[in-house]
Amino acid sequence: MIWTVVLLLQALLLYFIFTQRSRSKSEPPLDKGLIPWLGHALEFGKDASKFLNRMKLKHGNIFTVRAAGRYVTVLLDPHSYDSVINDADSLDFTCYAQVLMKRIFSLELSHSQMTEAKDMMKKHFIGMNLATLNCTMERNLKALLKAEMPPNQKDWKKEGLFDFSYRLLFKAGKFDGLLTKMARETLRPEEKKTAQSVRQRLWDLLAPAGSTEDSGSSLWLPAYRRLLRGKGADEDTQRKAVLMQLWATQGNVGPAAFWLMGYLLTNPEALTAVKREFKQISQMETSETQSLGDRSAATPVFDSALEETLRLTAAPFITRQVIREKTLHMADGQEYLLRKGDRVCLFPFNSPQMDPDIYHEPQKYKYNRFMNEDGSAKKDFFKGGKQLKYYTMPWGAGTNGCVGKQFAINSIRQFVYTVLTNYELELCDPDAQMPEVNASRYGFGMLQPDGDLLVQYKLRNKH
Repeated sequence: MIWTVVLLLQALLLYFIFTQRSRSKSEPPLDKGLIPWLGHALEFGKDASKFLNRMKLKHGNIFTVRAAGRYVTVLLDPHSYDSVINDADSLDFTCYAQVLMKRIFSLELSHSQMTEAKDMMKKHFIGMNLATLNCTMERNLKALLKAEMPPNQKDWKKEGLFDFSYRLLFKAGKFDGLLTKMARETLRPEEKKTAQSVRQRLWDLLAPAGSTEDSGSSLWLPAYRRLLRGKGADEDTQRKAVLMQLWATQGNVGPAAFWLMGYLLTNPEALTAVKREFKQISQMETSETQSLGDRSAATPVFDSALEETLRLTAAPFITRQVIREKTLHMADGQEYLLRKGDRVCLFPFNSPQMDPDIYHEPQKYKYNRFMNEDGSAKKDFFKGGKQLKYYTMPWGAGTNGCVGKQFAINSIRQFVYTVLTNYELELCDPDAQMPEVNASRYGFGMLQPDGDLLVQYKLRNKH
């Protein structure tokens, strides 16, 4: 037994000797942390925003950290983001996406399956296909709200705003609650059982989705299934892929709607401005000249209020695998070598979105921050005296930006419009404040609240 222990210790010693890494002069600052192999993984996962801000103060706009045996180079200069976003030769998006697909959805798709699926999805989220999706979503949303509050019910109904928003737009319950742990492979044994049980239940529920053209599904689901079948995917793989696509296209819409509604309810001036704009559209709909689904129905106040909400609450990582050694050229003229096998990560939430050099009082919600005085969209933001190309990045950027961006915006807008024009909605406590964010969600799209905001609602009396 003693010899077994000695051999294991020797093996561990040799592992650490041969996996030790030192920084060359041409590479970004290296911070391995105090714990061998694990490095900064715990702090990174607990609150990525706080951790990366600390690293930035220590090292500057670019640095490499060790986390669970991986080396991740983090870039926090928005003027330099194009050097990562536009390089598809040395930096690969698919590798890391495949890792997450397997961990979260138990799904394995080839590079060609992913590429062709994305090209197909793009066609279904533009033009007439997008218009059809919008109409389907609007019809389903109104039916759900009618079921929530029948016309003959006159009393106030109380509910948490997050649960209300998420449940009506998209909710996968325990699955979403365990998502970050699945992605990081930190599930406890009992959580692994729960995750697998919930996944299986969702796969079973989604089995009919898109199986035929007349199954009640949106048109993109049958097209997606046909594509997968043509690439050799079996029924089990198709169900897993459908769950992944539904979560990818709709899983962030509910939290986004919650944050927007919450900010409006806790900022009376913002709520009044959005209601005034929606009232004008409602009158236009009555005259049958235009509708909210019509792109000619401009909503500059709502658009600014939404963009401000996303600035404060959209916090995805933009991650690439370094598949070929690369020299990264910074906007300030500095150059750094990125090693093959490492990952490179952008975190736009910290910069530009919460950067005090770009936004005055970045922690504060200002519904008209993205509006000029004439009502046009404000797009000129600066850092270091230079105009920014990327001043918010809730949808990613480049060829790997969010395919369903416009559908998501339309869904949120339709939800807020429908609720505010058809229901009386108010805070149960007029002095309630927005809940804090769940810091463990940084890096996984829309943030979620650590708590809820209790509201009450009833049908509006239109007479």
